[in-house]
Amino acid sequence: MKIRVLGRSFMAFVIMPQLPLDEWLAELDAQIARSPGFFDARPVIVDLGGLTGPQPGTDTLLADLEKRGISMIDVENAGALPGAELWRRPLVGGRSAGEIDMGSAKLAPVAPEETSLIVSETVRSGQSVMFTSGDLTVVGSVSSGAEVLAGGSIHVYGKLCGRAIAGALGRSEARIFCRRFEAELVSIDGYYTTADDMDPASRGRAVGIRLDGESIVIEPLR
Repeated sequence: MKIRVLGRSFMAFVIMPQLPLDEWLAELDAQIARSPGFFDARPVIVDLGGLTGPQPGTDTLLADLEKRGISMIDVENAGALPGAELWRRPLVGGRSAGEIDMGSAKLAPVAPEETSLIVSETVRSGQSVMFTSGDLTVVGSVSSGAEVLAGGSIHVYGKLCGRAIAGALGRSEARIFCRRFEAELVSIDGYYTTADDMDPASRGRAVGIRLDGESIVIEPLR
């Protein structure tokens, strides 16, 4: 009997707690309240590089994150937090990445990876489309409660009501375009803004979205 070993890829978020921790957690709570479910079913890496030795709240930090539904799979730069390695969690889910030949420990030959993806229908509430290799185009709309995520730019020919996450692997030049803007959340290169913080004048319009430094800029398309 041949034993098959399959590869699987995952998209993980990285969060970096900052001091003072009580203020940082309060801001995290505010962001979660504005976008419930943002971290749902998402593996998260906690980078503790922003902490400098034991500080008020560090002893309960990881427990506090878990109470908020943060699914930690790894803890980096944990020197300031003894015992942090105990909070590592197994990965679940993921996307198939091909079969692995155990003899050579190499991936079996596969077709060249696509650099763009076209979705020819509406992405409905509860659905998530992830394409980390390049640009993602949705010919239809993105419904409220749906999510589209791309390694490059995102183009939505219809209405964008859900969440759009571009430049997900670290591309600050990525853009988001849509014909009618009603988004719950937009993000580029890890920086994001939610509906509560968006200019009401941009709602219902065709817009282009870009990153300027650490700020999300939403501009009308002409």
